[in-house]
Amino acid sequence: MKTIFLLGSIFFCSFVVNGQTIADLLIRNGKIYDGTGNSWYYGDLAIKNGRIIKTGHIADMQAKKTIDAKGLIVAPGFIDVHGHIEGGITETPTANNYIFDGVTTVITGNCGGSAENIGSFFQEINTIRPSINVATLFGHNTVRAQVMNRDNRTPTNLEQKKMESLVEQAMKQGAVGLSTGLIYIPGTFAKTEEVSGLARAAGKYKGVYASHIRNEENKAVDAINEAINIGKEANIPVQISHFKIGGKSNWGKSNITLGLVKQARLDGWDVTIDQYPYTASSTNLGIRLPDWAFAGGNDSMKVRLNNPLVRAQIKKEMLQQLASYKFPNYSYAVVANYPSDTTYNGKNISEINKLMGRRAKVKFEAETIMDMVEKGGAQMVYNSMNEADVKNIMQYPFSMFGADAGVPVPGRGMPHPRGYGSNARVLGKYVRDENVLSMEDAIRRMTSLAAQKFGLNDRGLLLANYAADIVIFSESEVTDMATFQKPHAYSKGFKYVVVNGELVVENEKHLGTRSGKALYGLGYVE
Repeated sequence: MKTIFLLGSIFFCSFVVNGQTIADLLIRNGKIYDGTGNSWYYGDLAIKNGRIIKTGHIADMQAKKTIDAKGLIVAPGFIDVHGHIEGGITETPTANNYIFDGVTTVITGNCGGSAENIGSFFQEINTIRPSINVATLFGHNTVRAQVMNRDNRTPTNLEQKKMESLVEQAMKQGAVGLSTGLIYIPGTFAKTEEVSGLARAAGKYKGVYASHIRNEENKAVDAINEAINIGKEANIPVQISHFKIGGKSNWGKSNITLGLVKQARLDGWDVTIDQYPYTASSTNLGIRLPDWAFAGGNDSMKVRLNNPLVRAQIKKEMLQQLASYKFPNYSYAVVANYPSDTTYNGKNISEINKLMGRRAKVKFEAETIMDMVEKGGAQMVYNSMNEADVKNIMQYPFSMFGADAGVPVPGRGMPHPRGYGSNARVLGKYVRDENVLSMEDAIRRMTSLAAQKFGLNDRGLLLANYAADIVIFSESEVTDMATFQKPHAYSKGFKYVVVNGELVVENEKHLGTRSGKALYGLGYVE
């Protein structure tokens, strides 16, 4: 008992000197949006040892450092629910693109791709100490490739059990759930029953099923229903990733797709969605080819492309797909990064086709795509969505935000601007300028809703005893600066960013502070 009393006394004294609490950081006079969705209020926040210790009107408190936030919004640090930062966070641990967009936590491992060993991944995160916190999903494509390579077949019972065992292991190591990328190899080869079994394994450890669904265009309704049904069968919460409706032939159908989510929630199923606030998507060039072309891996794909009869069938299916989207050609597909020839970066397929000396017909553009895929493929930007659908999805109260990005190296390639400006774009364009949604609701989606969904129980709210992840920004100045023509540009208006109680950004300058850490899921076993 004496030892306990002594430790308690030391802990208490660390907060109090001469009868007065000494905070590490005191934020005064801010316009506080606490993350609940409730109306703002003017007040103060005190931070000590990485935690918020007091909110409201704080009269007589000293602090090692005080920030006057008069005229600025104070909010919980934003949680990006859809990232792909493996690798990039090691190369650039300061994560400037996220930090300057108000993001203090990223959930990575999306679209079926994650670290193979979640425990080792978290050890790496805690060793490099990035500027942001990192949580991760465990990827279905990752586990399937470990067990079945890139085979286009149903797993044996033994293989299914092995995959489920690996999912359970990942959940115990701290994953927040299972992700799928059912448009990518090898995930596209999986039947619903396979995925449901893995989702059930994740659900045992209070995980989430986050899905890049099987189709976001002509067959989106079927794909959304599949995701919802997997949630029902596995009794697991569902997150539908980068919710959209692509293809010109589908513009205006977001009421139909959103209706499926609304009905699922009315029926008592925990189904939510996320989006990035742009009309263009970004993924690889290979998705323009039929899935079967990649079965067995890249070597098998190249063999097929060099077989005239098979190549003709691939091209036939490509052109059928293009016609079904009602796009006249492939000019909607723009190269973000083509390692084989970086002079193509920023150009669309129609332009590249002409540069190759081919006639301006879609059958030759399909040949150009196949040639590029055979030489290693490219990361692409697809201008395939409609602004009215983007806004409609954004107004849905259970929609969150995710940049669907990594940690880019400035000047490298022509990436989608969402990796730099997603949150600033929502707050500037869609909240301040166009009144698509309120500031209170936008911040709620970026903070407490995301924390609740992924089990980050001490994040997302400005309340006493919560982790001190905080953003302070100017409502009038917050702006996304990244464009498709000049994507490498940091957002403006985020004056201060605090991660785990430490100041990372001060007066819009990154201090180099690396106070982030791994955030473990609810099933974590030490």
